Amino acid sequence: YSSGYYRTERDKGTQYELFYKKMDGMEYRHVTLFRPFGPLMKVKSETVDISRSIINIIVPLAGRTEAFAQFMQNFRDVCIHQDKRVHLTVVYFGQDGLSEVKSILESVARETDFHNYTLVSLNEEFNRGRGLDMGARAWEKGEVLMFFCDVDVYFTAEFLNSCRLNAEPGKKVFYPVVFSLYNPAIVYANQDIPPPVEQQLVHKKDSGFWRDFGFGMTCQYQTDFLTVGGFDLEVKGWGGEDVHLYRKYLHGELMVVRTPVPGLFHLWHEKHCADELTPEQYRMCIQSKAMNEASHSHLGMLVFRDEIEAHLRKQAYRTNSEAV
Repeated sequence: YSSGYYRTERDKGTQYELFYKKMDGMEYRHVTLFRPFGPLMKVKSETVDISRSIINIIVPLAGRTEAFAQFMQNFRDVCIHQDKRVHLTVVYFGQDGLSEVKSILESVARETDFHNYTLVSLNEEFNRGRGLDMGARAWEKGEVLMFFCDVDVYFTAEFLNSCRLNAEPGKKVFYPVVFSLYNPAIVYANQDIPPPVEQQLVHKKDSGFWRDFGFGMTCQYQTDFLTVGGFDLEVKGWGGEDVHLYRKYLHGELMVVRTPVPGLFHLWHEKHCADELTPEQYRMCIQSKAMNEASHSHLGMLVFRDEIEAHLRKQAYRTNSEAV
């Protein structure tokens, strides 16, 4: 049995304090280690040309056509008008809403002369892992960088370049930490209506949080994805498939780059936890629902709303009595 801690002194190095419990239970062995900062070593210096690096953005979808129309607005602004080095793959589950998605894609293609898209239609129940797997395998033009993306994710042109710079075939996969926005009805409760989406994209404590437990949005090359075996398609329903893939990379040879990025946002949407989920999945889903709704302080204000209102009524009564 052991425990310990480490601390980094900015000008010296890293100190480790380790405690090992001895068999008799009352004695500990205390080991102190120190790793000094060595002289800086230049490993390499190179120029990276990303001018011809295409990103295949893969979006799994079922229903949610309004969210898709909003996603395509962001896609048009960022990918078609600014970046211009993107292919879009939409994997659509079921028939309901399919014609609407087709017409949204066709009208964007017509208006912007953008034809680098693929619509894969699957007549089955929605499964995110299967959708991304099918989308990844649908590309047959050689090596390509893929961005697994959800319909309620908003990204900037700078993010696409981060994607290109932090993923490298056979070497690196990129798992950015997304900034997840809270329910705008709670965040902007003091305004008549929430501001437009573009104005909600701020990194503030009460407007959202860094989703450091989320592994769904990721940039990786097709060959790396196929080599590692893709998604575990046995995972049914909500959540889990993306963590399985992340763990496979962690245990493999590639470097996993994990860091918050400023240009990637998850837009709030109402979450429904289905009855069919296992107790464990349902618990995860409810936990996620609570975390996505509002900050600790905003949720606290909602929980204690009755107390706050009672206090205000007492204050008003007191003030009126004094006036009389």
